[in-house]
Amino acid sequence: MQNTGRDNRDSHVAWNTNARFWDDHMGEGNDIFNLLVWPAVKRLLPIKSGWLILDIACGNGLTSRRLFELGARVVAIDFSEELIGIAKRRDHGSEIDYRVLDATDYEKVVDIGPGQFDAALCNMAFMDIADIAPLMKAMAKLLRPGNAFVFSTLHPCFNNPSSVHMAELEDNEGSFEMTYSVKVSKYLTAYSRPGAATHGQPVPHVYFHRSLSALLAPGLESGFVLDGLEECSFAAGHRTGTTVLSWSGAFSEIPPVLVVRMRRNA
Repeated sequence: MQNTGRDNRDSHVAWNTNARFWDDHMGEGNDIFNLLVWPAVKRLLPIKSGWLILDIACGNGLTSRRLFELGARVVAIDFSEELIGIAKRRDHGSEIDYRVLDATDYEKVVDIGPGQFDAALCNMAFMDIADIAPLMKAMAKLLRPGNAFVFSTLHPCFNNPSSVHMAELEDNEGSFEMTYSVKVSKYLTAYSRPGAATHGQPVPHVYFHRSLSALLAPGLESGFVLDGLEECSFAAGHRTGTTVLSWSGAFSEIPPVLVVRMRRNA
């Protein structure tokens, strides 16, 4: 992937610009988060009271607050000053430790606390991080042996910047039937592309596409093993989004979200 430094700077500007809009639309969770992501995260990362957890790219603090409510002690980082400010205002007096910190900066991430964390989470942000190799290298220092790092992301096979939602009407022996599918034109090559997570956001932000092998390789190279994975889709008939081609029950056989658990070797 080329020009990750410039892309990271562009991404930082975009997320600061979009922060208030994003918070207005995400709030305390949308359908994708509440129905797909969070249930899978809780299954893959069963929280124990008192655990110290690092919440990476925490955004408006949604997952940080959920982790805190489950009894965890939370250090939450994001490179967007605007989003961290919003997270603090939504905090309502909890003891979450919010910090402005770029997840691509290996030295600063490691300085948070080598060997101090019981678990780490990166919720729906891996596709927003310009370079995940420094982060995975840092995770190997921050987590104690045997502890887990869970991340959720857009499913790179089906929900990447080059995918297109399609609907086809077929006359099946006199019965008209709709078939919904996803067309993917680019997958193996890592690349970045501006896009919009939500209709109407002020400016596009940068998506960083990686194939499954590229997504997992930095963790494997840093001494993690893959020991949990869920592919999440909406139940048939569920409706979400603004159009019939938004992710919904029409695409119930195609998962838009991938949730992964990687565990540091003992």
